[in-house]
Amino acid sequence: MDSKVIRQKFIDFFKARGHKEIAAAKLVLENDPTTLFTSSGMQPLVPYLLAQEHPEGKRLVNSQPCFRAEDIEEVGDNRHTTFFEMLGNWSLGDYFKEEQLNWCWELLTKELGLPKEKLYVSLFEGDKSVPKDMEAYDIWKSLGVADDHIFFYGVDKNWWSRSGPPNKMPPGEIGGPDSEVFFEFTQVPDNPYAHYYNDCHPNCNCGRFLEIGNSVFIQYQKQEDGSLKELSQKNVDFGGGLERLVAAVNNNLDMFESDLFSKIINSIENISGRVYQDITDNMSIIADHVKAATFLIASGVTPSNKLQGYVLRRLLRRVAVKFNDMCGMTDNIKDLAEIATSVIDTYEGTGLLEISKTDLKLVITDEMDRFSRTLDRGLKEIEKIDVIDGKKAFELYQTFGFPLEVIKEIFKGKGKGEINQEEFEEEFKKHQELSRTASSGMFKGGLADHSEIVTKYHTATHLLHQALRDVLGPQVFQQGSNITAERLRFDFSYDRKMTDEEIKHTEDLVNQRIKEDLKVDHMIVDLDKAKQMNAIGLFDEKYADKVSIYGVGPGYKLDAGAKDQRARGGYYSLEFCGGPHVKHSGIIGRIKITKEEATSAGVRRIRAEIVLN
Repeated sequence: MDSKVIRQKFIDFFKARGHKEIAAAKLVLENDPTTLFTSSGMQPLVPYLLAQEHPEGKRLVNSQPCFRAEDIEEVGDNRHTTFFEMLGNWSLGDYFKEEQLNWCWELLTKELGLPKEKLYVSLFEGDKSVPKDMEAYDIWKSLGVADDHIFFYGVDKNWWSRSGPPNKMPPGEIGGPDSEVFFEFTQVPDNPYAHYYNDCHPNCNCGRFLEIGNSVFIQYQKQEDGSLKELSQKNVDFGGGLERLVAAVNNNLDMFESDLFSKIINSIENISGRVYQDITDNMSIIADHVKAATFLIASGVTPSNKLQGYVLRRLLRRVAVKFNDMCGMTDNIKDLAEIATSVIDTYEGTGLLEISKTDLKLVITDEMDRFSRTLDRGLKEIEKIDVIDGKKAFELYQTFGFPLEVIKEIFKGKGKGEINQEEFEEEFKKHQELSRTASSGMFKGGLADHSEIVTKYHTATHLLHQALRDVLGPQVFQQGSNITAERLRFDFSYDRKMTDEEIKHTEDLVNQRIKEDLKVDHMIVDLDKAKQMNAIGLFDEKYADKVSIYGVGPGYKLDAGAKDQRARGGYYSLEFCGGPHVKHSGIIGRIKITKEEATSAGVRRIRAEIVLN
């Protein structure tokens, strides 16, 4: 059964049970500073999990392309990828555990034909705040799941929130226990994990078991005093990786041996002259990273040293390093652009990937040209080195992208020593830890959490954005933001320093709109309708057919001659955004602009705080 069939079976299964199929969000969300990438199907749905009404109803389903930068170093085994499709279904305060687990079992065993004896489930064992999930246990037992196929785990495995276990959840964050389903690979020819069979379990990560679905029961919200309070609206959030489901349905231990990767792997083999089975680690990394890079480029990202562009550049240059590692130092890394076109062929007809092969190849070829020049400089640098050690070898790897094996070969041939492997690996581990730290911070971006104070600041940035446009002109557009419980930071396009008078006028406008206690409305409308309403967005970007917009107003007093405000249907601020926001502006309190400064050419930054008087 191939991926297209499995994807459609999932969608049709839940549509037949009253779910509305919703469009997938873009991999890079437009005009949304809360995150760099869409990393899960539920990410765009957080406001609705907090009881905001969704225009499509309480039962939803879709397939969401996702990217997780923090997983880059994990790719190379049989089951980890940076890019994946998340099949998801949601109940927004409608059904709960009984229906969800029954449907999950029916989907897996009847629709997808997975043998019941190969499925294992995990449940939350409980802690001092939340009881052991015996309700879900009883449901699984009623479905015929044997006790030796049911495992209880703690908060590190069977509790879900975007911030992790309860003690790491900030006030306002939502979460709850979950129940995962695992597929057991047995009787697979040449199974490298067979020797673990006597002493492993579903969560031991040895490779015998593969998680294929997770039903999260979002029923708690963290309080200011650190306690967990049950939500009035109990939600279900299911996520199942398509790549993993394809592997399980076809009883194939290696996700990269599916139709989602076969054309890409074949292209790598043809260009490199190598065979996948002989060099699976490097070839799986290349296949994953080329696919992820293709989807990022199709989302409008170009290689750079900042934000999404930095991640794309890292992916492409890592591909080049691995390709050289696999084939030796060659001139054909430019052929990696040809490999990327196989990704377009793989997703043809799905509607998930829209970019021409010509445009895709131009971006990749340009980046490979840049990297080739970097490699040339690296070779010249090597000529200057008389003695090599592990630390210096890592500097060459980090700066120029030379694999350790290539460095060893070069220096051995020059009679300049051999490299201390342990010293190199120690430096590499330090680098990995720094990368993980950067991923959890830099790549999180935007809102620190969804607490009450952060939500206030988020709505304040919308008011600030419009006030800046009123004071400085319509050329002002948001360039990014970072919001914590202590302050907001807002970047915007403008080519000079603001005067003291302009800063004061901007601050006064924001506080006036707060004082007017304007209603905050959320709408999902057709893209053309959003344009007609003059919602702030970047219309040279690609948008879905329906978009999410927030309006602050109506009810405010129009400024003299404010034609653009009238054109916004009575809203003072009207922007593309995924939320969350306060219900009315008066909740925010007065803001104070504390600093205005330059961040780069043509971009300014404002810092502001909510004050008590």
